[in-house]
Amino acid sequence: MNSEQLIKEWFNAWEKGDFLHLPISDDFKHTSPFGTIHGKKEYLSLVKENKDKFLGYRFKIHDGIYDKNSACVRYTGIQGNFRLDVSEWYYIKNGVISEIVAYYHIGDIRKDRELSNT
Repeated sequence: MNSEQLIKEWFNAWEKGDFLHLPISDDFKHTSPFGTIHGKKEYLSLVKENKDKFLGYRFKIHDGIYDKNSACVRYTGIQGNFRLDVSEWYYIKNGVISEIVAYYHIGDIRKDRELSNT
């Protein structure tokens, strides 16, 4: 599977709400304006505890640059009336995503959008 197919699999899993089967490594690392999460187990635990903030999105992909072991995708995540414009770098090892670095402006976080367990 090439990087573009792998990233499509990532987005498809999110749109289906199937976060337990994301194509990520056990030592997965996710960095965003909220901080860095280390480990697949920790990442999935955070998602599970904050399903209302992570699930139910659809994604409009604007651009993508795909290389053998990395990719960069610019997209808009849409959840009801909430929209978030994002650029993400994906790093790939052994056929799965090992790291993501996400860039987006979060501004002031409304109480209903705050994450627990961070």
